[in-house]
Amino acid sequence: MDKAKIRLSPKEAELVSNADWILTKNGILQKAKFLLEDLQSSQLDFLQSHIKKLPAEVTNIPPKISKGENYKGLPYLVLDHPRYFEGQNHLAIRSMFWWGNFFSITLQLSGMYKKIYESKIETAFPYLKKEKFSVCISTGQWEHHFETNNYLPLKDMNADTFKKHSDSKDFIKLAKMYPLQHWDDAGYLLMTSFSGVIKLLTS
Repeated sequence: MDKAKIRLSPKEAELVSNADWILTKNGILQKAKFLLEDLQSSQLDFLQSHIKKLPAEVTNIPPKISKGENYKGLPYLVLDHPRYFEGQNHLAIRSMFWWGNFFSITLQLSGMYKKIYESKIETAFPYLKKEKFSVCISTGQWEHHFETNNYLPLKDMNADTFKKHSDSKDFIKLAKMYPLQHWDDAGYLLMTSFSGVIKLLTS
């Protein structure tokens, strides 16, 4: 093996001898988990008044918080609620913390759920545009970054262009991003977007 590959840079040598930054990272991730747990509780309370208007097979599944260390090399936490992934039929709202990048909320619909809700989504274009959502333009639905090969902001398109993007794939994926600088308000912001999406689906 090339020894250059295993030698530490000066910055790496400094960090490997310092446990504080790992402990700080772990503390931040724990706080992010607490934030999503509080959000989950608020979501459950809100859904009580809308639960009968959503598919029973979806609302019967409890929320789930997952943690990972390597989405594009960085740690993340996601809260999926509601969450239904069965074959090609998906209905999910995902709240995400991605280290070094953002908080986000995503509505993901595919299969029969796209067919059920796509007319409501298209009708809600003015609301989604005003709320600064973006639409997934990728052919795959499992990437979460906001680079221009994955998402385009609705503020830059009209209703016809939005409909063409929605019609071109077997899924609809809409997302809104919040900078990490909004940490103190992130729970409120994510909950506001969540309630807006649920009202859209159940209107």
